[in-house]
Amino acid sequence: MVRYKHLMPTTIYHNPRCSKSRQALAMLEEKGIHPVVVDYLKTPPTLPELQEIRRALDIPAKEMLRRKEAEFNTAGLDRANLEDDALVLSAIATHPKLLERPVVVHNGDAVIARPPEKLLALLG
Repeated sequence: MVRYKHLMPTTIYHNPRCSKSRQALAMLEEKGIHPVVVDYLKTPPTLPELQEIRRALDIPAKEMLRRKEAEFNTAGLDRANLEDDALVLSAIATHPKLLERPVVVHNGDAVIARPPEKLLALLG
């Protein structure tokens, strides 16, 4: 299958209550990019979507985690093997609040835009 990355919409997994997420969205818009905005707390990504995001980020799943959220302990991740990507992604799918934010996917690559300036490398 041929992938036409340049035809894929830019997507931001966004929490409107997060200042870093709002800053990242504003940076995209300033660059003339109008992304698909996914409020991931209202519309959580599925496990297959999280797997694709992890591949695009090219990082271990444990780096996608917000460890200071109560759900981190609730999900038992404080006692889990965080090297197990399947376990971590399953926990994020069940508890979307655990997803580090904002995640921006652009042309098939992705970045956790924390700080928002990390977007600059992604956008080229």
